[in-house]
Amino acid sequence: MKYKRILIKLSGQALAGKKDEGFCMETIKDVCTQIKQVSDAGIQVCIVVGAGNIWRGRLSDEMNQVSADNMGMLATVINSIMVEDTLNRLGKHATVMSAVEIHKFSKMYKTSEAIDMMENNEVVIFAAGTGNPFFTTDTAAALRALETQCDIILLAKNIDGVYDSDPNTNKDAKKLKEISFDNIIEQELRVMDLTTSTLCKEGNMPLLVFALNGNNSILRALEGKIQGTIIGEGLETVYY
Repeated sequence: MKYKRILIKLSGQALAGKKDEGFCMETIKDVCTQIKQVSDAGIQVCIVVGAGNIWRGRLSDEMNQVSADNMGMLATVINSIMVEDTLNRLGKHATVMSAVEIHKFSKMYKTSEAIDMMENNEVVIFAAGTGNPFFTTDTAAALRALETQCDIILLAKNIDGVYDSDPNTNKDAKKLKEISFDNIIEQELRVMDLTTSTLCKEGNMPLLVFALNGNNSILRALEGKIQGTIIGEGLETVYY
């Protein structure tokens, strides 16, 4: 397998399963079992979890954006602890590292320590986003992947790749096999925000977008057995 170290970006919704919010323990156990399987296969793994199952955006335009984003960062800590607990109960040692000081619940993020943990076959979960408001957890994923020298970011979503238009509203939407960051930005495809795209482009950090469903979907995606979408610097636009 060509990847030594990967970052898996899980949406908060992935922890909710078919529910709109909260946690689905069956789904969480399945996802963590897959993560353990990848780690046991000899691939170093780190994770960033979103917060959409607990908190998303602002309740109203009157709410302060900084307060709303701080709440979102705290929600990612809750989700990260859930993933940590599940992995540990499955027999895979995992540790949460937070971008903000919250010592009672997690370690403080330090790049060299995170790399040491992964090289020791431990799964590291990065919580609290970048530690700053106005940035998404996708941006946090790109930043941590670059800092810890990952080979690729896996965007595990509820859709099986990137399409040239919304497949929910356009039955003729075509799925992409490969596409460049420039074309993602130019075509305004809603895969990630502009900051994340720019970070990955400038850091030459490829992404694999795939659906998190079915048994062994993460490992199968890494082995090229799932038809997801690769986003990378200088790639041609290729359709399935």
